[in-house]
Amino acid sequence: MQQAVDDLIVLLDLEAIEVNIFRGTSPDVEAQRVFGGQVAGQALVAAARTVDADRSVHSLHAYFLRPGDPTLPILYEVDRIRDGRSFTTRRVVAIQHGRAIFNLQTSFHLHEAGLDHEDPMPADVPPPGSLPDFRERWAPWAEMLGDWYTRDRPIDTRTVDWTPVDRKGPLPPRQRVWLRADGVLPDDPVLHACILTYASDMTLLDTTLLPHAVGAVEKDVMMASLDHAMWFHRPFRADDWLLYDQQSPSASGGRGIARGSIFTHDGHLAVTVVQEGLIRVAR
Repeated sequence: MQQAVDDLIVLLDLEAIEVNIFRGTSPDVEAQRVFGGQVAGQALVAAARTVDADRSVHSLHAYFLRPGDPTLPILYEVDRIRDGRSFTTRRVVAIQHGRAIFNLQTSFHLHEAGLDHEDPMPADVPPPGSLPDFRERWAPWAEMLGDWYTRDRPIDTRTVDWTPVDRKGPLPPRQRVWLRADGVLPDDPVLHACILTYASDMTLLDTTLLPHAVGAVEKDVMMASLDHAMWFHRPFRADDWLLYDQQSPSASGGRGIARGSIFTHDGHLAVTVVQEGLIRVAR
């Protein structure tokens, strides 16, 4: 899957068309809307292009405002809100058809020493090599899933806690997923942060469905990300295995919220994620 990873790197390599204005494209013109993780990752790239290299992203807060059109380029306008001695703040608006489809505010921090503690990594989690990959897991449903099953995936995901058969009944609102870029990435911390931002949107909202015996691939379920927040705590590589421990404390009123902790393979808490999404079930 190195080619799929290389294609993702190209997808995140925005074109600079003016000072503070960048242009991105989408890979799949047959999709109904642009994948939210793609827009978030590209927006973070746009912000990082205007920040000194000695500062790394430590947080982002984003709102998904309108569905993205995969047939058109996306313009990213960067507002350089603040350049301080320790922190740099940027706001990015993604635009299509003359309207904002996504808004991101992100902050970068000059590295400094400080107090250090962290939640422990969940214990007794099977290693990723012992778990089936996406295609092995969903092989019995390959014909039904069509392109969603056959397309090359730059992110390798290995689910720990359930099988597709288990989804026919209610499950606890928690899932743990091993993930990594399915190839080798350059040694660029910004790129690793942007690729993990892309990947963090892949499974998190699905956690809200687990107690309700419905799946995100069912035709009567409509889901869309509403907002997404991430805090980057410690260094990581997106092409090393990372454990994404996800929980959903609530779903109500057509919305669900989920939070996730992303741990490095050797047990350090690297990133915290929170997302709320729209969930509509026709039945």
